[in-house]
Amino acid sequence: MNTLPRSILSHAESLPEGGLVSPKEFLHLGSRAAVDQAFSRLAKEGKLLRVARGTYVTPVSSRFGTRAPAPDKVVQSLAAQSGEVVTPHGANAANALGLTQQVPIREVYLTSGRSRKLKLGRYEVTVKHAPRWMLALGTGQAGAAVRALAWMGPSHVNESLAALRRTLPSTEWQALASGRAGLPSWMARAIGEEAIRG
Repeated sequence: MNTLPRSILSHAESLPEGGLVSPKEFLHLGSRAAVDQAFSRLAKEGKLLRVARGTYVTPVSSRFGTRAPAPDKVVQSLAAQSGEVVTPHGANAANALGLTQQVPIREVYLTSGRSRKLKLGRYEVTVKHAPRWMLALGTGQAGAAVRALAWMGPSHVNESLAALRRTLPSTEWQALASGRAGLPSWMARAIGEEAIRG
């Protein structure tokens, strides 16, 4: 293996699970064509996985063989690299907060950036652009509550809020209640009504 593929691979293998590498990072080592060819060859050999255009990860080796990195680790790397907010979809949030027993079958994340699909071996992860209000309260439990409520919808908002009021830490409930001005009217009204009940 000549030095260009070796440099790419040693850098990729030094990253934590799900760490992303891009041909642009290696343009100082050769022409664009040579770098692209090295990435293409490493992907064909199975030493790198192409998750999206111009984005690669190292497969994870274990005693059971090799597998694609965990989707949440790849998505976290994507968020760190792009500076976007990336969070689990409302269905995941509703499940994590105990509002539903349904476990989502597909891996879907919401982002402040553009929508795209990531290919991780046999799995496809969807990263969908979300409206600003859905990400406004961040990645903590208050933000997860907003995404869960959006997924549950207006017809289930009252019982969902009553459950959240009981389970969220008081600081997260306060963050949700005080951030309601930036949320859709139906959700803001229901949060305000639940806050008064207290």
